[in-house]
Amino acid sequence: MTYITHSETETEELGARFGEKVPAGAVIALYGDLGCGKTAFVRGMARGMGLDAVVSSPTFTIVNEYDGTRPLFHFDMYRLASADELFDIGWEDYLARGGVCAVEWSENVPGAFEGDEIVIRFAKTGDNDREITIEGGPRLC
Repeated sequence: MTYITHSETETEELGARFGEKVPAGAVIALYGDLGCGKTAFVRGMARGMGLDAVVSSPTFTIVNEYDGTRPLFHFDMYRLASADELFDIGWEDYLARGGVCAVEWSENVPGAFEGDEIVIRFAKTGDNDREITIEGGPRLC
């Protein structure tokens, strides 16, 4: 399903609707260039999941953890060169914890996914406009 947002706020709202419905244990592979709204979407997801957290990009820490009844593990693979590096930081341990794993820059770690991940693609179509395509996962409409 493809959605169009016209502001960062609308991207967050879409993420919140998604977060309300995303099941525990889901792996979400996020694809898109810098500034396409990936982190804004995850910020909304956290709110929709009922998490009271300040969500920021984990570019330098690789992963940020947000605790709740459905924990959120927010990964940023921008600085990683391969899936092996992701496994070195304990990817399988995060999967086993049953939270929601949201992975920015998934194109850098294709070997980490088993084919059951929810794929979300972000494209910038204007200064503030985004085309967000969700493949798999809960329907939002």
